[in-house]
Amino acid sequence: MASEVKTLNVEGMSCNHCENSVKKAVGALNGVGNVTVDLKSKKVTIEFDPSKVNVDIIKDAIVDQGYDVI
Repeated sequence: MASEVKTLNVEGMSCNHCENSVKKAVGALNGVGNVTVDLKSKKVTIEFDPSKVNVDIIKDAIVDQGYDVI
């Protein structure tokens, strides 16, 4: 799998529930390998296969959970 790593700034996350919601939603996408959420810096780092999923789909998954991608 050719992978790409992207870090997104996500507003609205404040607790472990927020972290788990984002990890679960993004991790469920086909082509996503690893998801790391840093609540303190409000950053989500995603390793993914760009031939299966793109950044816009990943952003939509985060927004669908109620958070803003900056």
